[in-house]
Amino acid sequence: MMDPAHTSVLLHECIEGLAIKPDGIYIDATFGRGGHSSYILNALGEHGRLIAFDRDPAAIEAAQKFVNDPRFTIVHSAFAQMDEVPLTAGLIDQVDGVLMDLGVSSPQLDDSSRGFSFLRDGPLDMRMDTSTGVSAEQWLAHADEQDIAQVIKEFGEEKFGKRIAHAIVNTRVHTPINSTLQLAAIIAEAMPVKDKHKHPATRAFQGIRIYINSELDQLRDGLKAAVKLLKPTGRLAAISFHSLEDRMVKRFMREQSKGKNVPHNMPILQAEIDADKVLKLIGKAIKPSDEEVSNNPRSRSSVLRVAEKL
Repeated sequence: MMDPAHTSVLLHECIEGLAIKPDGIYIDATFGRGGHSSYILNALGEHGRLIAFDRDPAAIEAAQKFVNDPRFTIVHSAFAQMDEVPLTAGLIDQVDGVLMDLGVSSPQLDDSSRGFSFLRDGPLDMRMDTSTGVSAEQWLAHADEQDIAQVIKEFGEEKFGKRIAHAIVNTRVHTPINSTLQLAAIIAEAMPVKDKHKHPATRAFQGIRIYINSELDQLRDGLKAAVKLLKPTGRLAAISFHSLEDRMVKRFMREQSKGKNVPHNMPILQAEIDADKVLKLIGKAIKPSDEEVSNNPRSRSSVLRVAEKL
């Protein structure tokens, strides 16, 4: 049963893109609160199988609602290693579909104790997996100013990264930075120009979160792992929420669908070029409808891309 307080983005488009077979094997690489998993299970028959991954302990706890369904298994792991976990390592070339719903989830944003939101006060954590790693507070307390600036500029796509980093370093000399609203205020004060349509801390918080959780490295490795697991005709569906993610997904799918890269006019058969193709693109990028954006404003930046293994 799906949590009514949590709305899964592009839900029906994802299920349609996966082209679910009743007896197939599927992977939900980002369980979250089980919105997509619930619909996949509803589409599976008694011999179907769904394996879900999540590195958030709260998501693992939420998955207990499916504990009595023999078709379902939850794994506490980052999806980058989904082809190496004992449960799935034996499923190379056997999986019918992999779904990747990227970024931070609504429940993570809404829980102020997780430190993802610049609108609610809470400890400055930002870790997807609270059982391991360095929190945003710990990193910001010791990181070099240049490193902070680079993270905010590169991962947050924030042009005022240097100003923000300088303000953070100046503040921490006399005051520990340990709460989300405190950091958001420092960022807002440092910005000479503010976007009237965006909270001034939006991009900087995104950049720090992506860095703390190695999200782009995880995505790069996860895409490769997904393709290894998929069987021929198996589908990969990925939902992105910002341009860095979407560019990586788009580039990966395109490269895997291009075949051998040979110089122009090289005497080589088309069949030889096509031999290196791994994926074929399914349709165009899908964005949420006006109705979905109206009902769930957080879906407005989402993009779904689907590819099929050859």
